[in-house]
Amino acid sequence: MARPEVLDRIKEAESEADDIVADAEEAREERIAEAREEADRIREEAREEADAMKRERIEEAREETAAEREEILAEGKAEREALEERAGEKRDEVVEYTVDLFTEAVHAQT
Repeated sequence: MARPEVLDRIKEAESEADDIVADAEEAREERIAEAREEADRIREEAREEADAMKRERIEEAREETAAEREEILAEGKAEREALEERAGEKRDEVVEYTVDLFTEAVHAQT
């Protein structure tokens, strides 16, 4: 083979190699872009899932708190009613005791 033909074949091979490298780099950039898009999509899905879980837990906590509040209020009402009943039962005794003390005080002054 003549020297000019060898040089032409070398140039063709180098050109083909450059094309292969350029194609490979383009394919690599596309894969990187796709991977970034996929990572962004996965992050967004995870963020949405975390937000949904957070809202669900907050709602559960509100429900639990409301239930505990109602229970505490019911207990407080029952205790108040019991105290009122006991106070009512003692009222007659207290009135009688007070009248007795007053009567004694009046008699002691006379």
